[in-house]
Amino acid sequence: MRNKKYMFLLAGVLLTGSACKKFVDINQDPNNPTTAQLTLLLPSTEISMAGNMYQLNSGTSTIMQQTMWSTTISRYQQQGTDYANSWDGFYSQTLNDLESVITSGTASQQWGYVAIAKFEKAYLYSLMVDMWGDIPYSQAESGATTTSPPLEKGAEIYEKLLLMIDDGIADAGKITTTTLVPSTSDVFYAGTKASWLAMANSLKLKMYNQIRLVDPARSATAIKTLIAGPLISANATDFTFKFGSGQNPNNRHPWHRVEYQSSKTFYQNQFFMDLLFNNDDPRLRDFIYRQTATAGLNNSTNSNGYYGRNPGDGTAAPADLARRADFGVYPAGGLYDNAPINNLTGANLYLTNTGATATPKTIAVTDGTGAGIIPLITNAMVKFIRAEAALTLATGDDARANFSDGVTANLNSVSTFAVANNGVAIPAASITGTVAKLLAQYDAATAAGKLNLVMTQKYIATYGNGMETYNDYRRTGLPVLRDLLSPLSTFPLRLYYSQTELSANTSFGANASAIQVAQQITPVFWDK
Repeated sequence: MRNKKYMFLLAGVLLTGSACKKFVDINQDPNNPTTAQLTLLLPSTEISMAGNMYQLNSGTSTIMQQTMWSTTISRYQQQGTDYANSWDGFYSQTLNDLESVITSGTASQQWGYVAIAKFEKAYLYSLMVDMWGDIPYSQAESGATTTSPPLEKGAEIYEKLLLMIDDGIADAGKITTTTLVPSTSDVFYAGTKASWLAMANSLKLKMYNQIRLVDPARSATAIKTLIAGPLISANATDFTFKFGSGQNPNNRHPWHRVEYQSSKTFYQNQFFMDLLFNNDDPRLRDFIYRQTATAGLNNSTNSNGYYGRNPGDGTAAPADLARRADFGVYPAGGLYDNAPINNLTGANLYLTNTGATATPKTIAVTDGTGAGIIPLITNAMVKFIRAEAALTLATGDDARANFSDGVTANLNSVSTFAVANNGVAIPAASITGTVAKLLAQYDAATAAGKLNLVMTQKYIATYGNGMETYNDYRRTGLPVLRDLLSPLSTFPLRLYYSQTELSANTSFGANASAIQVAQQITPVFWDK
């Protein structure tokens, strides 16, 4: 499998601050855990969660026309192996270990560990419901007694997860210090209590917005309470997984590993590149790296180097590995594109050639840091969620201000990240100018046009997290995507289950194949 090597390498080695620590056998005596074991087990759950996202993130980013990992997925055709590593890894590694942290931490009254584990478990299970709909839940981590856990309704799981988040907040309240766990035991927030509480409330905000079509009144009431805070409100407290720059062991972003350190797998999606280019978006230089200055669609030599594939293009790949546009500095930790773009016009005010003095080059294995990120829940996302809720649920929040703050937050985040990874800052005038341009469009738009602007800018700002853009599209139908060249099926409303699960879990019964096929056309419970 193209990503299995990555997953198992990452699961054991990627720790910030204490990357060289060796994991002990946490299963030596599960009925009598030690605090030391919890200090190793909790970060291993965070690492395995991110590591197991590779297939899921790449596939949904392909469906949502931000990149192209698989031509068949780009054409909306699914297989039981597409997300098998993600599904299997979540259950066999991440969730199994989270259950151990919660059980062991509760027994030893290590409430900080329990709180974080509950927040992480709620995040991951809610994401899995969003992706697959009905999934094993209550009996999923009872392998000794239940080898074939039944599917449970996604709506019922959501309710349990919302309660779990509240339980985690209560557990965190039992800790009187500012840190829930030692800094080396938490990859995300170094144990900082305030950051985890902001993440927990932001997760609730996301979930209530997700279900707003099911019960608008309930969502509006909950969101009105949540916007009083605390929420993720600064880029410094984003719920973001940070990869490393190490080579031995290799703990780099998986997209960097696949594209920069081995033979290439991806094309960049022509729709996404065109969206940024045609809208004078300065983030294009951060998101995409061009290996040539003139390559174009269909391997032409008279374009601008943004050579990718249109969504739904099922033709065989030519010999073009050295010509494809590729992942840039953000979010994969690749190269920053500081080469001139040959067909910019005077209308370009923010995506310009000012200071662009580099020459495109064929990517080498030593290029880029690989210290990329997966933006799971960010300050920008929270602001866009608040804007969407204000426009659709009348929460009393300021949709325009949140829209402005969301765009600003992402532009600043991308700029800061680029500088930290050998890139170039987005000029302050380009940030303020881009925001002002979008606000002028917002002010002139109808109600539907305002929501379109919010969701399109969230789509751009969420680059690197295909799961959330997939959620947003099914909930809103936005942004407007490009028609596929040669679709093989309809837009997938759920993802296919792991073929391993279908084969091994007898609770699917004789209808396993029919259940799998139905995934394509069956909406998730919140998709009305």
